[in-house]
Amino acid sequence: MKVFILVVASLVGVYASGDVLEYTDSNFEDLIKQHEVALVKFYAPWCGHCKRMAPEYDRAATKLLRNDPPIALVKVDCTTEKSVCDKFGVKGFPTLKIFRNGAAAQDYDGPREADGIVKYMRGQSGPSSREIKTVADFEKFTGGDDNVVLGFFESESKLKDSFLKVADTERDRFSFGHSSNPDVLKKAGYSDDIVVYTPKKLHNKFDTNEFKYDGNYDTDKIKNFLVHETVGLAGIRTQGNLFQFEQKPLVVVYYNVDYVKDPKGSNYWRNRVLKVAQDYKRKVQFAVSNKEEFSQEIEQNGLGERKDSDKPIVAILTNEGKFPLDDEFSIDNLKSFVELVLSGKAEAYMKSEPVPEQTEDVKVAVGKNFKDLILDSGKDVLIEFYAPWCGHCKSLAPKYDELASKLKNEDVIIAKMDATANDVPPLFEVRGFPTLFWLPKNSKSNPVPYNGGREVKDFINFIAKHSTDGLKGFNRDGKKVKKTEL
Repeated sequence: MKVFILVVASLVGVYASGDVLEYTDSNFEDLIKQHEVALVKFYAPWCGHCKRMAPEYDRAATKLLRNDPPIALVKVDCTTEKSVCDKFGVKGFPTLKIFRNGAAAQDYDGPREADGIVKYMRGQSGPSSREIKTVADFEKFTGGDDNVVLGFFESESKLKDSFLKVADTERDRFSFGHSSNPDVLKKAGYSDDIVVYTPKKLHNKFDTNEFKYDGNYDTDKIKNFLVHETVGLAGIRTQGNLFQFEQKPLVVVYYNVDYVKDPKGSNYWRNRVLKVAQDYKRKVQFAVSNKEEFSQEIEQNGLGERKDSDKPIVAILTNEGKFPLDDEFSIDNLKSFVELVLSGKAEAYMKSEPVPEQTEDVKVAVGKNFKDLILDSGKDVLIEFYAPWCGHCKSLAPKYDELASKLKNEDVIIAKMDATANDVPPLFEVRGFPTLFWLPKNSKSNPVPYNGGREVKDFINFIAKHSTDGLKGFNRDGKKVKKTEL
């Protein structure tokens, strides 16, 4: 009886809600050794980021528990378990680390949502490509809930070598397996082929259930196939696979996509999207996404007022902008809207401040005046994308004002745009602040990132050298033009 009591006591605090394991100072060192691979989340209950991540972590734990081999997801509360958190240098929350056989192997730098965590951690476990030795293995591997990539090879070949190289580099994104077993090849009906299998829950009458690679052994072509040609006519777009939906035009249909709790409802709406998508093969990419998972994107795409609709809501993303569908979702309305956007007659949605009066030398661009002020100005433009709270932007402001004053009589516009209050046009990639671009007046479709110095003379030197027609007050080398006396 005493032994039984000790065993039960040792398990107290091990199991958290769901399938996440919760370890403490007293048991962490002993229990973490039991896992070949484990992901540990060091957190604080009051942390907002931790609270937002918690349900995603729980969902990922359930999926990874069924992995072969299982992968453990663990959490440690650093407000009570201070010793273990100090040992691993936890200074912020959440901190995630990957452990191998009890030792901290590396920091986790992958996605923070369920599907992304699952894919990333599956890539950390075992070989990059699992060998499928029997028909039973094959059926189990292809019978799961996610797409899987299988290589079938009768013998050694260049395609097999390339397949395994791709598996090594893409294991965080896809699940790979390979087989040379004659029974498996016969069952599958392939030899010296690479095939992507979709899970049964996603099968439909519009798509193939298997995507076969038809290229050679070029690894880049194999990667391109996996990324761009294996999601079907209307793929399930999640935060974990956004890299597969970067081609534009992209039609995103948002609704309560949930193939665990409501597969029938998820398929009901997706089939209607597929019916439209079949008419636009290789012209337009379609996707369906969960409304809750993409709530922030829905707001950014101008659909905030419609997010509580019982029917799907739609946005089309193009290189020209974002186009929200105002009408109620239906097959006919979706098709008509796609045609309208493709014709160039639709008006893009753009978050914008009111158009200001231009009273200063630095011109103020907002969403609504960007085309007229910047793109159609007929002048060279230097534009700064900034954030009001950015310290570097505040330091640059007086220098930028001085630059604009010095060049106010030149054929150049010095402009700025608050990138937090206005949508940045798709032409520009802004990942930090301040970000500056140079736009020659005859080549506005190819903005040039400005990476030079931030002093006034640095800007003048750059503009003088790159201005389309030269400056009146400065030579090409940035020196002031000397006035000749009469």
